[in-house]
Amino acid sequence: MRIIVDAMSGDNAPEEIVKGAVRAKKELGLEIVLVGQKEKVEECLKNEGENDIEIVDAREIVTMEDDPATACRQKKDSSMAVALKMLHEEQGDAVVSAGSTGALLTGATLTVKRIKGIRRAALAPVLPAGEHGVMLIDCGANVECTPEYLMQFAYMGSFYAKKIMGCENPRVGLLNIGTEETKGGELQHQTYALLKKADEEGRINFAGNAEGTGVFSGNYDVIVSDGYTGNVLLKTTEGVIKFMMKQLKGIFYKNLKNKLAAAVLKADLGVMKKSLDVNEVGGTALLGISKPVIKAHGSSNAASIFSAIRQAKNFAESGMIQDIQDNIEYMKIRTE
Repeated sequence: MRIIVDAMSGDNAPEEIVKGAVRAKKELGLEIVLVGQKEKVEECLKNEGENDIEIVDAREIVTMEDDPATACRQKKDSSMAVALKMLHEEQGDAVVSAGSTGALLTGATLTVKRIKGIRRAALAPVLPAGEHGVMLIDCGANVECTPEYLMQFAYMGSFYAKKIMGCENPRVGLLNIGTEETKGGELQHQTYALLKKADEEGRINFAGNAEGTGVFSGNYDVIVSDGYTGNVLLKTTEGVIKFMMKQLKGIFYKNLKNKLAAAVLKADLGVMKKSLDVNEVGGTALLGISKPVIKAHGSSNAASIFSAIRQAKNFAESGMIQDIQDNIEYMKIRTE
């Protein structure tokens, strides 16, 4: 397994990117290719005592401020662009990048290409809920969606949940303002009908509409949404988690009694904190692209990059892209 890693993107590049890649090579037995400014990457590898990882020189860097389309056209020697080109040319099995989400999505779509028949690629993070987590698809790639886009998101999310998240029969929910079939606007009504039909045909396990309060109930494995609403949900969730962790810390450090209680609960609190830690998840899969691409968080540290590379390995080994290709005819709106 050969994983291509964009070494120059993200807030902590290249040091933390290289550290995570070195760990992945040692613990996961992977062949790693680091793409970036050779002298800087070499220096980081030297600091890690590693001299057996391939480096592909790329002189430019896509920044978070760059316009995605402009960056893809003008920065062809960026670490991100070179990594994606290598993936397209089958010089690796997957790409991991902590760079600009918009640039990575645009670059992956233009260079690696979408799976034939898939209308739009989608960002699909896995959020903490239930035994396996819950996938949110889409969370920002497609602000405006059609019912067909959402139906395809449901299929792709279901395949990912089954093959990678370990859900035997993934339950798919449609994000809405109520659980009743009549809730929502025209987009939700039409999408509901498509998902219900797919469920009746035995192709997905549609669990109906999902309210915001039900997303983390453990009753769903995949939540389908347009990118605008999904992004609002994702960012709100991240904010609430940070707020709650800050509040808990304040409570446990308030006085001696609470500090003693915190000491008793330390192990359990550690498990909870780990389950909410973005470094444990690693990154967000770009579903609908013809080869595995993982978007790591922009502020990723070495642990997060390691997790993202592990996620890329699991994605590449899962065969879910083939599943999408095999089922593409069912993922289109059919006229009777």
